[in-house]
Amino acid sequence: MAALTVVAGAVDAITFLTMGHVFAALATGNVLFLSFALAGEGQIPVARPTVALTMFAAGVAVASLADRSLVARGRRWFPAALAGEAVLLGAAGTVALVRHGTGSLTHDPDLAAIALVACAMGMRAAAVLRASVPGMPTLLVQMSLVRLLADVVTQLRVPADEQAALQRRARIRLSATVGAMVLGGALGTLMVPWGTGRALIAVAAAVLALSGLHLIQPRYRPPTDPEPSA
Repeated sequence: MAALTVVAGAVDAITFLTMGHVFAALATGNVLFLSFALAGEGQIPVARPTVALTMFAAGVAVASLADRSLVARGRRWFPAALAGEAVLLGAAGTVALVRHGTGSLTHDPDLAAIALVACAMGMRAAAVLRASVPGMPTLLVQMSLVRLLADVVTQLRVPADEQAALQRRARIRLSATVGAMVLGGALGTLMVPWGTGRALIAVAAAVLALSGLHLIQPRYRPPTDPEPSA
């Protein structure tokens, strides 16, 4: 999940810096860009955030139905969701390469490429929601940061007991989420000189590799609160 958070940070850096200042994973940013455009302010036209938001929602809907179907049949739905995300990211990179070459799309944003990347991130959002790994949403770090800071401020030192072990693991997950997003944003920025198409294809390859690795890992079971002693 930390690796997927790195990917999300990289994707948003690539889309924002090379695809016309639009986000693929950060839906809140697109909502704000859309509101600015509707109010007649800012440099971003209505079309880009509208396409991104619409296709993000479509990705959520499609993945939710597909994941539920796979779960009902007892299939490994999470690696399948990651594979679908990788295919869409690879398709977006291919579109960018075929239609615009190896450069950036900053001055010539491609709505088709934006739509494919946003749909991929919508599929991711649905997958991590079903996975329910506490403190690791992979696409947004705001609440993870708030929970981490609130926990540390209210209890700086964790006592050594069974409940404390759960609390320490929660802090590790929250810290990993925040750190991974920062790392992903930095890596995505470093990939900008590669050009939009090649950067997206590289990210797609990383997601596909994570999908394959997940197939050989034991299935995740969400942690449960310890039962109260009798």
